[in-house]
Amino acid sequence: MSRIEKLFESGKKDILSVYFTAGYPNLDDTARIIKSLSDHGVDMIEIGVPFSDPMADGPVIQASGQKALNNGMTQKLLFEQLANIRQLTDIPLIMMSYVNTAMQFGFKEYCENCARVGVDGLIIPDLPLEIYQKEYKQYVEANKLNYIQLITPETSDERIREIDSTTSGFVYMVSSVATTGAQQSFNDAKQQYFKHIEDMHLTNPTLVGFGVSNRETFRAAADHSRGCIIGSAFIKLLSTCPTIDEAVETLIRNVKG
Repeated sequence: MSRIEKLFESGKKDILSVYFTAGYPNLDDTARIIKSLSDHGVDMIEIGVPFSDPMADGPVIQASGQKALNNGMTQKLLFEQLANIRQLTDIPLIMMSYVNTAMQFGFKEYCENCARVGVDGLIIPDLPLEIYQKEYKQYVEANKLNYIQLITPETSDERIREIDSTTSGFVYMVSSVATTGAQQSFNDAKQQYFKHIEDMHLTNPTLVGFGVSNRETFRAAADHSRGCIIGSAFIKLLSTCPTIDEAVETLIRNVKG
C-alpha cells in the first residue's frame, strides 16, 4: 500500500494537500518547501514541474513556472533535488507534470526516477485516458505509482465512472472548467457539483482542487470530499512572505484557522 493509499485508509478527513512549483521562488527551494510543509502538518504535497505551456494553470502558477524555468529548473535537476527527500519526510508526494515533460525525459525513465526518489503518485492532466491505458499504464504500475486523474463539472457520469475505474490513490475533483486560481467562495452550482460527486460513491476518495484559498472555500469543498488541494494561494504567499515557514504558517491559518 502506497503512502497515498495509507493516508486515505487512515480515515482522516479535511486532508490538506499543497501544490508548489519546483524551482520557485528560488531554484534550490524544493527540499526546504517540502520540509516546511511536512513539519507544519500538511498531509500531502504536489510538486509541480514547470512547463512552458501549462494549459491547466492560471496566471499565478504560470508565472511561477516561468520564473522557475528562468531560474534553471529542469526535470533532471528536480530528481537530483529529491534524491534524499525521504530523509526529511514520509508524507505522500505527487509529481504533477505535463505529458511533454515526461515524454522528453522518457516516460519509462520518468516513472523509474519517481519511484527511486520516493514520489508516490503522478498527475498528468493532458494525457488522454485511452492513450495512458494503452501506452503508459504499464510503466506506472511497474513502479508501484498511483495515477491520479481529474474530473470537472463537465465530465459526464459515465466518463467519471471510467476515470474512477482506472485511477489509483484518489480522484482529483476540479472545481470548475477554468484554469487554476484562488477564489473567495464557491457558488451554489459548484457546491451542488461537489454533492453530486459525493452521492456517486466512487471507488476512489476525492479531493477538490482549483479555487480553494480560504476557510470558506476549504469548508465548502471538504464537506463533500476528503479534503482539498491548494496551489495558487500558496504560490502567492511564497512570493510575498519573507520566509518559506511564514508562507506555510499563513496558508494553514487562512484555510484552517
